[in-house]
Amino acid sequence: MAKKMNLALLVVLSLLLFCFAVPLEAAQVKPGSEVLMESRHELIKGKRVGLVTNQSGVNSRGESTIDILAGDGDVQLAALYAPEHGLDGKAPAGEYVASYTHPTLSIPVYSLYGETRMPTQEMLAGIDLLLFDVQDIGARSYTYMSTLNYCLVAAQKNNIPVIVLDRPNPVGGLIVEGPVLAEPYRSFVGVDNLPVAHGMTAGELARFFNRKIGADLTVVPMEGYNRSMIFQDTGLKWVATSPKISDLDAVFGYMATGLGEGTGVYQADNFKWIGGKGIDAAKFAALLNQSGLPGVVFKPEVKGAAGGVRLQITDYHRFNPALTGLYALTCAHSLNNFAVPKSGPTLVMFDKIMGTDKIGGYLEAGLTAGQIQALYQPELDRFKEERQQYLIYGDGQDAPPAADRGVINVLVDGRAVSFDVPPYIDQNGRVMVPLRAIAEALGAKAEWNGQTREVTISGAGQMSTFTIDSSTAFYNGTKVQMDTSPVIRSGRAMLPARYAAESLGSSVSWNADTRTVSIESPKK
Repeated sequence: MAKKMNLALLVVLSLLLFCFAVPLEAAQVKPGSEVLMESRHELIKGKRVGLVTNQSGVNSRGESTIDILAGDGDVQLAALYAPEHGLDGKAPAGEYVASYTHPTLSIPVYSLYGETRMPTQEMLAGIDLLLFDVQDIGARSYTYMSTLNYCLVAAQKNNIPVIVLDRPNPVGGLIVEGPVLAEPYRSFVGVDNLPVAHGMTAGELARFFNRKIGADLTVVPMEGYNRSMIFQDTGLKWVATSPKISDLDAVFGYMATGLGEGTGVYQADNFKWIGGKGIDAAKFAALLNQSGLPGVVFKPEVKGAAGGVRLQITDYHRFNPALTGLYALTCAHSLNNFAVPKSGPTLVMFDKIMGTDKIGGYLEAGLTAGQIQALYQPELDRFKEERQQYLIYGDGQDAPPAADRGVINVLVDGRAVSFDVPPYIDQNGRVMVPLRAIAEALGAKAEWNGQTREVTISGAGQMSTFTIDSSTAFYNGTKVQMDTSPVIRSGRAMLPARYAAESLGSSVSWNADTRTVSIESPKK
């Protein structure tokens, strides 16, 4: 009897342990919206806030950013801005969405997929800053990041700061694939020179976009995230981002099945099937399965007059959506020789999605997916190198030291400074910032002498000189010994923020919890 009771107790305990252990298996990533409220609230306190969001803007507990801000007595939620599909994410793709007044909050809900796709001066009137909190799916052609780009442009024109609340790239931050968009093919499904799969978060993309825009940008990074994570690793619950992106299989299938716009090769079942007329389903599946694409198996499936394949993703970490999409198109073309859409005075959607007309030409020439990949690889490698300076997160295995991980914010007299090369913490524990940006923020003049490798900052009756790779500086001719040295990084002269600011009579403080340098200029 005792043995039976002990066995029953053991079973119960095992079940309890299992129940409590399951939620701990996946990391609990905190999205930027949650970090904002817990440790960066000073960014929005006392402000009239405009929020760009939709139904995907929730924290790890599923609480809406709209509701949280509306209930925050220290913040005035003054306006909402909705991307494609509307504030609730239910409008079909491409459907016009009108602006309206929120039924319970009595504030405007401005549509950024209606009469305009860029916030107008009238839409931005009456707000102090613009918050962006929308979940992306990691594909260049998905328009939510285009909305982010347009918001940065509008904010810069109207002198309004932008704060991006970061969220995971659901297909991960390691796979970077596909042709890089060429300048003539910019559109709302491709607003910048990105490949089909960019492997960046919204915050990282904002920094990348801002290299050409120059908006007053702050990114509130996630906690607990690294770029080797896919969404399933984050511990977060997926919220459908649009009607056809209802689950994670749709997210991962989007680039794999949705690249054939205008070719007659199309997706179905929310990006889980691809095919077309004149395609033998069995041959299509055989060609794709013989291609050696990682993490996926293709099952032949006929839909009416169209032959196609259903994707069965077996390893979400190894699966490469954009490369799979390229193979699907080349294999389909080899079977039914579909007509390739061609751009003229007006760009066809196929070329907009591809970001170039070269892919269509390669298909007509009968090139294999491997041959096409080899042709776009050099430009893709250049993009990978360029994007490094805008990344925020390590890969979780070979991550940078803790002191050099994440975004560093710099405030001058309470105002965030925007940089084209991000600040970082050097090996001596000093925050390094681009010379020109910090000098201008302090109302000073910066000069560079390429022959002597000296930088001079002058302003407020002060003048200081720093030399690249030298720990000796001069404040008004007085020699000062620093514990670190200025360097050249990403083509910019990087100075230690504390020494640069103090040389002009400013006071400097560092908040390790919020990773913020605060500089107060001398009282006039």
